Amino acid sequence: MLDRRSRFEAQVLPYLDAAYRFARWLDRSGDGAEDVAQEALLRAYRSFDDLRSADAKAWLMQIVRNCHLTACQRRRQVMVPIADTDEPGDGMTLTSTAAGPEATAIQDGERLLLEQLIDAMPAEFREVLILREIEELSYREIATVIGAPVGTVMSRLARARAALRQRWRTHMGERSAMP
Repeated sequence: MLDRRSRFEAQVLPYLDAAYRFARWLDRSGDGAEDVAQEALLRAYRSFDDLRSADAKAWLMQIVRNCHLTACQRRRQVMVPIADTDEPGDGMTLTSTAAGPEATAIQDGERLLLEQLIDAMPAEFREVLILREIEELSYREIATVIGAPVGTVMSRLARARAALRQRWRTHMGERSAMP
């Protein structure tokens, strides 16, 4: 029992923050993400003996995704977009303390815009984009997480990037056209 627990802690727990971030992007609410991440961790521990690959991160992300889908089916919830403002201490502020107030405001605005643009994407695009660009999983690992062929992952990721780029350009064009 102790050996199993120490192996679990060594192989899976380093990815706990990544699991929560992914759950947050999927669930779009802090409370829901905490519940999903906690349930995923419990399921991972219970089925730890089933882990056959050396890639515990992809395995855990797959469990997070499945827990999220199960929770959605159970709750039949309406997805809520990420709030427009950051609450102090919510862990979402990504600004540098070295930047001045103007640069910080610009960075905050751009980060918030990027979050809103990603949040508005269809779930199949959002999840591959987050897993690749934020969690840095390989195409093969993403394929494992979402249960799709690598070619599908590559296609979705290309379309997600193109859609995000277009939305960004459209928004920035609208912004620069303002007086």
